Amino acid sequence: DPDWASHSLGIFICLNCSGIHRNIPQVSKVKSVRLDDWDDAQVEFMASNGNNVAKAKYESKMPPFYYKPTFLDCQLLREQWIRAKYERKEFIHSEKQEPYSAGYREGFLWKRGRDNGQFLSRKFVLSEREGALKYFNKNDAKEPKAIMKIEHLNATFQPAKIGNPHGLQITYLKDNSTRNIFVYHEDGK
Repeated sequence: DPDWASHSLGIFICLNCSGIHRNIPQVSKVKSVRLDDWDDAQVEFMASNGNNVAKAKYESKMPPFYYKPTFLDCQLLREQWIRAKYERKEFIHSEKQEPYSAGYREGFLWKRGRDNGQFLSRKFVLSEREGALKYFNKNDAKEPKAIMKIEHLNATFQPAKIGNPHGLQITYLKDNSTRNIFVYHEDGK
């Protein structure tokens, strides 16, 4: 029973997602279903669209492996889902999608040091072929500092613990011991 709606997209949304939609006013105009005034054109637009019509349009080319967040997920996941779906229109136009399914991704994350707790920029490589996430202590290092097998890896958003809204705790097994690394990126995407 959502109490909010995006009258520019023709969808009904929950209170939490309404705040995210308000942050992208060029795409989504939000009103309360019960408290705000609605003109006839807005009511007709909502009646002729709705969540099922929007889903068919905005999720028409969504990759089958893509995780669709729920209201129980953290703010960052929900925000990036909404931005990918409505702002960037990644699931309407395949060419706008990130190369998630390319099988290889390389980039830099801020990683917290074990001894001093200071965050330093580190290179990370995610390889589907190797089934591993690797990180390197130096940009020009030939060998990784750690190799984390995907099958033994768990990642959870931990913004409060890491002190960044895009903070991630990566837990993995190494030598039959559980290890943690804490990372973040400036961009939630």
